[in-house]
Amino acid sequence: MFLVLVAVLIGTALLSAFLIAVLKPVLVRYALARPNARSSHKVPTPQGGGIAVVGAVLTAMAVGFALIGVPDKFLQSILAAACASLVLAIVGAIDDIRPLPAGLRLVLQIAAVAAVVLTTGIRVLPEWVPPVVEQVVLILGGVWFVNLVNFMDGLDWITVAEMVPVVGAIAILGFGARMPLPVIFVASALCGALLGFAPFNKPVARLFLGDVGSLPIGLLVGWMLLHLAGTGAVAAAILLPLYYLMDATITLLRRLARREKVWEAHRSHFYQQATNNGFSVMSVSAHVFGLNLVLAGLAAMTLVWPSGAVQIAALALGTVLVGLVLRRFSQPGLEVSR
Repeated sequence: MFLVLVAVLIGTALLSAFLIAVLKPVLVRYALARPNARSSHKVPTPQGGGIAVVGAVLTAMAVGFALIGVPDKFLQSILAAACASLVLAIVGAIDDIRPLPAGLRLVLQIAAVAAVVLTTGIRVLPEWVPPVVEQVVLILGGVWFVNLVNFMDGLDWITVAEMVPVVGAIAILGFGARMPLPVIFVASALCGALLGFAPFNKPVARLFLGDVGSLPIGLLVGWMLLHLAGTGAVAAAILLPLYYLMDATITLLRRLARREKVWEAHRSHFYQQATNNGFSVMSVSAHVFGLNLVLAGLAAMTLVWPSGAVQIAALALGTVLVGLVLRRFSQPGLEVSR
C-alpha cells in the first residue's frame, strides 16, 4: 500500500504541474489578480491554479477508486466529498472572475459542508450530545474551516507550507490511527497535487491558487480531519491545523471587536502583519512550514501515547508554540524583507 500511495503522490504532482502549464495562458488572459491596498503582491498575477490542484485530486480519486474499488460503507462519504469539492471549486472559479454576493457564497458553502458531514456518520462529541446538535456543530465548524483556509491563502507558498505537512501527516499517521484507506489515498493525492503547484507559487509567485483551489482544499482537508477525529484522535485532528485555526480565529475575534465587516478583504492576519513588520515572504512560509512539522510530531505523539495526560500536554505545548510564532509575526523590525 505504501508504494501505491507514493505512486499516487508522484502522479498527482506531475498531473497538477501539467495542467497548470496547459491552463496558465488562459488564466493570464481571463483570471488576472490585480494588486490593491490589501494585496500581498505588487504586479498583476494570474490566479486559478486551484483548477489544476483540485482537478488532479478528483482525477486520482476517479481513476484510483475505479481500479481498486471502495468499501460500500465509505462510498457515500467519498462521493459526497468529491461532489461537494467540485461544487465549491465551481463557486470559487466564478468568484475569482466576478465576485459573488457573500450571502450566496455562504449558503452554497453550508450546503456543501452539510452534504459531507451528514454522509460520514461520524461522531466526535460525547454520546450524551444529541446527534442533531453534533451535526450542527460539525457543519458550522466545517464552514468556518473552509473559510479560514480561504482567508489564510493570502501569501506566496503559505497554503503549501500549511497543507503539505497537514495532509502528509494524515497520510502517514492515518495508518496508526486506523483511518479508512480511501481517506489516506485522498490525503496522498492532495499532497502530491500541492507539490506540483508549489514551483509556480514559489515567491515571487507566478500563479495563485485562487478561491477555486482554497475552498475545495479546505473542504477536503476538513473531511480528512473529521475522519481522523472519528477514530478517537481528536487531539491530533486539532493539532495538525492549529496554526491556521489560531491565526484566523484570533484575527476574526479582533475584527469583530473592532466592529469591522469581517466578510471584506483585509491585511490583519498575523502572517500579513509579519510581512509589514519586515519578514520576507519566504521567511513567513518557512516559519509556518517548520511549525507545522513540529505540530505533526506532537500529533504523532498523541497517537503513540494516547493517555489523557499526553493529549492535554501536546495540545498545551502546541498552543504555546503557535502563540510564540504569532507573537513573533506581530513584532516589528525583526527581519529585513528580501
